[in-house]
Amino acid sequence: MVKIIEEILNELPKDAKISNTYFEGANIILYTTSKDFFLDNGDVIRKVVGKVKKRIELRPDPSLCMEMEKAEKEIKKLSPKDAGVTEILFDPQRSIVVIEAEKPGSAIGKHGEILREIKNKTFWVPVIKRTPSIKSKIIENIRSVLYQNNDYRKKFLNKVGHKIYDTYTKSKKEEWVRVTMLGGGRQVGRSSVLMQTPTSNVLLDCGINPGIETGPESYPMLDGPEFKLSDLDAIVLTHAHTDHSGFIPFLYKMGYRGPLYCTAPTRDISALLALDSIGVSFKQAKKNLFDIQDVKEMVKHTITLNWEEVTDITPDMRLTLYNSGHILGSSMIHLNVGNGSHNFLYTGDMKYLKTRVLDPAATKFPRLETVMIESTYGDKNAVLGSRKKAEERLVEVVEETVKKKGKILIPVLGVGRAQELLLVIESAIREGRMKKLPVYVQGMVWDITGIHTAYPDFLNKDLRRSIFHKDQNPFLSDVFKKVGSRKEQDAIMESNESCIIVATAGMLNAGASLEYFKRMADNAKNSMIFVTYQGAGTLGRRIQDGERKIIFSDDGKASEVEVKLNLEIITDFTGHAGRTELMQFVKDLNPRPRKILVQHGESSKCIDLASSLHKANRMETFAPKNLEGVRLR
Repeated sequence: MVKIIEEILNELPKDAKISNTYFEGANIILYTTSKDFFLDNGDVIRKVVGKVKKRIELRPDPSLCMEMEKAEKEIKKLSPKDAGVTEILFDPQRSIVVIEAEKPGSAIGKHGEILREIKNKTFWVPVIKRTPSIKSKIIENIRSVLYQNNDYRKKFLNKVGHKIYDTYTKSKKEEWVRVTMLGGGRQVGRSSVLMQTPTSNVLLDCGINPGIETGPESYPMLDGPEFKLSDLDAIVLTHAHTDHSGFIPFLYKMGYRGPLYCTAPTRDISALLALDSIGVSFKQAKKNLFDIQDVKEMVKHTITLNWEEVTDITPDMRLTLYNSGHILGSSMIHLNVGNGSHNFLYTGDMKYLKTRVLDPAATKFPRLETVMIESTYGDKNAVLGSRKKAEERLVEVVEETVKKKGKILIPVLGVGRAQELLLVIESAIREGRMKKLPVYVQGMVWDITGIHTAYPDFLNKDLRRSIFHKDQNPFLSDVFKKVGSRKEQDAIMESNESCIIVATAGMLNAGASLEYFKRMADNAKNSMIFVTYQGAGTLGRRIQDGERKIIFSDDGKASEVEVKLNLEIITDFTGHAGRTELMQFVKDLNPRPRKILVQHGESSKCIDLASSLHKANRMETFAPKNLEGVRLR
């Protein structure tokens, strides 16, 4: 592969006038000083792609690009008024112009004619993005970080490409593949899996344990003998929840400067949750694991992928992300190792059921030998009820509480259940199944809902279609009221009106939900509805298990809160697959794997699911403990 650029250049005609070549990760970028070749190269590039089997992109040399100020005027003139162009951003390092529009289809034009006109007249490569219907500050901040560091990004991506394609000199006496559990083995929390070959070291997820604030069980076991940060080639992140992503900024703090692969919404939400953890630590006068600069480093080194987009990430690993159905942008990781010698699927957290927000997890893959599956609800007793009944019960609890003139608190994870619940409530009110009452949405939930509107391609088609039309967008319903300050929270609690409060964190371990709980707990008129998994050791789990007197320490003063409110647990809203879904998912996998590894579940649930999958499918199963390694080949 060391001569791949030379091979590509030899296939091009002399009049191609290639001025420079770069890698953008595994993608190969060619820059040309020929206007004619840039605008019309026939099938030349496509034929070369077919020969080398790598993604190649032709761009104009920056010297050809129209001056930015003139190009912006030209783009505005060429763009139809109904496209609703809101922003034009230039990336001169890469000859790319990003055009944000309310209606991307109009901005692209029929059969891409407007994009072609922009390209022909400005010699910039236009990229169209949808303007979020709800403004998202985190997206703006991330964009700012990327554009401020576009020169660094270009060099970084080129370095990643060289690492993938350059000749690897280490001796490989024997081909082997092994995975080691650094977290998530027979537990829920601090998910982290190290995948190794003689050539590569890749980390799949790197989270924290939300149920334990400090101590050795809070973080992944990176002090294990198999892991060396200096040897780490790449991190691949399934989704943004902190038990999978929360330790990654710390790796950048410790000096890691390699790539992080994930979807764009996962990058955005992970950054938002990391920044939120810094804010929570500051409010609690605690030292956080990392600071804002470390989150920026994470963003600078992230390479985003779409689902089913194939890319090399090391000399012997090829990555493809697939929909996992869990939260926005959540993905299963498929790794083709050693040119197809072994194919591994890591599901991360998954849902094998269509919800109001997402489609079910994918089950079809090119090749498959080993699957590592979650088991949060993996035991025989974890059979979830129907979503319809769960929605009906939610409406009943709200109506019963309103009759008592109480308030309803729904603690949620900022992403996933929050948006699902908002859609359930909006639908019930719109259809007259629930009395119209204000729904107060805590700030971060609203920010993440805004991110949902920025990435409709990751949502199911019904919700996607609604978001495309402002008047039908359920997230823009007038029942939702954004809450952004302590003063606004105080006003809600001092009011006598019944309302629904949707706030983070979902396990009551921090954030606005904890503050609301403290003020609502001792009033029997109020209700609290748990709709997410409550991790071991969290306040939510303690309350769920029956604890009714909670002692808090605020500013060094101890206070006791008696839990008198009505507690309702509706686990059927979970974003995790229940027992039946997990069994059916494995049954439906195509092709059929040879081995199943079970993780991300309490010990008994992992063992139970592993045993049941073995009996039902007659395949090898195993539930590894933390620090246990499994040789796959």
